[in-house]
Amino acid sequence: MADAEEKTNSCGTVCLKYLLFVFNLLFWLAGGAVMAVGIWTLLDKSDYISLLSSNTYMVAAFILIGAGAVVVFTGILGCCATIREQRSLLIVFLILLLLIFLLEITAGVLAYVYYQECFPLCYQLNAELRADLKERMVENYQQPGQEHITRAIDNLQQDLKCCGSNSSADWRDGAWIRNYADRRLVPDSCCKTPSVGCGVRDHPSNIYKVEGGCISKLEEFILQHLLILGSVGLGIAFVQIVGMIFTCCLYRSLKEEIY
Repeated sequence: MADAEEKTNSCGTVCLKYLLFVFNLLFWLAGGAVMAVGIWTLLDKSDYISLLSSNTYMVAAFILIGAGAVVVFTGILGCCATIREQRSLLIVFLILLLLIFLLEITAGVLAYVYYQECFPLCYQLNAELRADLKERMVENYQQPGQEHITRAIDNLQQDLKCCGSNSSADWRDGAWIRNYADRRLVPDSCCKTPSVGCGVRDHPSNIYKVEGGCISKLEEFILQHLLILGSVGLGIAFVQIVGMIFTCCLYRSLKEEIY
């Protein structure tokens, strides 16, 4: 009887080790994915970020990278603790899992709260941000030494299918219309089918006419991604509950085998 009980406990421990190892592998991959999203945000969306006066989104990208690095480290620690069957490492792993869980829950809840508060105001960003984006667009577009701003504006208008900060009428003012327009009323990137000189006609059949302009489309883009990130954060947080349960069970099984 004693031998059978010891064998059952050993089998249970082995099963828990495999389950926790698989969880840690998936957790490690999730951390790598979070880091990749942060790096992608910095590299691929850096044009958008350069048009904003606030550093909030740049900071958010660095937070994603940092959070991903912590998750990767935690996953590696969990694998080491599982393979080596060290209860002290399992406790550290469990504490880190709990901290990450609490942070993800908090971040997810805040994301939903922020989304609910901002959604009724989707087209009412503060006046300072609107004015700043408009100034950057009409004053810096195609100016010497502002090639990165020009590229960012063209990408923004084409990707989000919009024209101007608040509307296409924004392009009637500023340095671009006075010095570089060459009879064009809007930049060629406002056109639904971009071609050289297509901006001479600002009819809705030719260019993007969006209520609220690019600023509303940009905010909508940000809020949609905020909602997705909040959902993913909450989803991963609840998956971690399974990892914490496996960790507690393995710790208890190892303790029983020693004593």
